[in-house]
Amino acid sequence: MQSSKETLTERARSEYLVQTSLEGISQKAKREVKYRFRDLYRQINKGALRLAWKKLNKRAAAGVDKITAKEFEENLEENLNNILESLKEKRYHAKLVRRKYIDKGNGKKRPLGIPALSDKIVQRAVADILEAIYEQDFIEESYGYRPNKSAKQAVIDLTEELQFGKYNYIVEADIKGFFDNIDHDWLVKMLEERINDKQFIRLIKKWLRAGILEEDGKVIHPLTGTPQGGIISPVLANIYLHFVLDIWFKRVVMKRTSDACIYRYADDYVCAFRYKQDAEMFYHEMQKRLRKFNLELSIEKTNIILFSRYKKNQSGSFEFLCFEFRCSKSHKGKNIIKRRTSRKKLKKSIKSFTEWCKMMRNKRLKTIFKTLNSKLRGYYNYYGLINNGDSLKKFYNISIKILYKWLNRRSQRRSMNWGKFNEIVGWYGICKPRITEKTEAQLQFKFV
Repeated sequence: MQSSKETLTERARSEYLVQTSLEGISQKAKREVKYRFRDLYRQINKGALRLAWKKLNKRAAAGVDKITAKEFEENLEENLNNILESLKEKRYHAKLVRRKYIDKGNGKKRPLGIPALSDKIVQRAVADILEAIYEQDFIEESYGYRPNKSAKQAVIDLTEELQFGKYNYIVEADIKGFFDNIDHDWLVKMLEERINDKQFIRLIKKWLRAGILEEDGKVIHPLTGTPQGGIISPVLANIYLHFVLDIWFKRVVMKRTSDACIYRYADDYVCAFRYKQDAEMFYHEMQKRLRKFNLELSIEKTNIILFSRYKKNQSGSFEFLCFEFRCSKSHKGKNIIKRRTSRKKLKKSIKSFTEWCKMMRNKRLKTIFKTLNSKLRGYYNYYGLINNGDSLKKFYNISIKILYKWLNRRSQRRSMNWGKFNEIVGWYGICKPRITEKTEAQLQFKFV
C-alpha cells in the first residue's frame, strides 16, 4: 500500500515538473523573442507522455493499429515506457495515418487523418512544447486551436472591431486546400527560427512524411501538407500562417494603410480596410505572398466587399465562422453590425439533426430527450449571439417538427398526435432558444 502511494506521488511530481518546465519555456520565449531553444527532445520524458495521455480524447477513433484507448490503458505504464524507450534509443517511427472522409454538407468530402494512438501521445507532448514557445509569438487576432480562444470569441471581437473601427471594405479570403499544401521545407525553416534541436525537428518531419492509408487500402506518401485530424497539425498550421500571413500583415500591410485589421481562425480569415485602394492592394499582394509559400487563393471564394454601417443601403454582407455579417439599424435607430447564422450552416445543421432523429428514434424517450437537450445547449452556446434570436427560433421550430415526424415512425403505425407529443415534451422538457452572449453591462455586473 505504501509503495502504491509513493508511485502516485512520483507520478504527480513528474507531471508537475513537466508543467513547470513548459511554463519556464513560455517565460523564456516571452522574454527573448529571438531565442532558439535547444534540448527540447529530452523534454519528452515519462511525465510529458503521461500528461499527454491525460489530455487525449479517449473516445476518438483508433488508427491503423486498431488499438483503442481502453486497450492501451490496460497496460498504461508499460506502453508509455515502450514509447519512451523507442524515443530514447532513436528507433521511434511514425505509423501510417488512417484516412477517413466526412461529408461537408455540400456534396464534397473533407479528408481527416487519424494517427495511431502511440503517435497521438507523442504528438500531444510535442504540441505542448510548441504551444509553450509560439503562444508568446502568435498575434492576438489569431484564434484557431489556441488555449483560451474560440471561434465564438473571434466572431464577437470582429463584430466589436467593425462596429467601432473606421472600416468600409472587407476582403474575405479562402486558401485552396491549405492543410494539404503546407510546404514541408518552408515549415521546417519556420520552426528553426525558434528551435535549435535537430532531433526535435527530425521527429516532426517523421509525422509530416508519414504514409497515409486510404480507405481503399492504397498508401500515399505525401510531399506536402499535414493531415487534418492529427494532434500536431493545428499548431503546425498556426505556425505556418503566422509567418505567411499574420506577421506580414502586421509589419508590412498595416504600415502601408490608414486603417486595417485581420481576424483569423486557422485558415479562415477576413481583413477590413478603410479605403478601397488599400483593400485592392492587399488583395493583389496577398496572392503573391501566398504563392511564395506554395499556397493558392480560391478565387471564387475570395472577394472585396463594400461593408460600411454608414452606407447600409449599398453595403453587402460576408460570412465568417458560420455567421453572416451585415449592416443594419438597432431598435433605437443606431447603425450597428448584426450577425445571423449563415444560410448554408443553418441548412446543414437541420440536415444533421434530421439524420440524428432518424438514428435515435427507436431509443428510449428518456435517452432521446437527454441527448437532444445536450445538443441544443451546445448549439445555443455557439449561435446564441445578440441579434441572432430569429435564426435560433427558426432552427428550434424546424427541429421540433422533425422530432415529431421521426418519433411517429417508431412503429409502423402513427405513434402520437401533437397533443400527445406536447405532453411528452412537457414531461421531459426541451431547452428553448436563448442568447448566450453576455453584454458588457452583464460582464461588469458579474465581477462587481
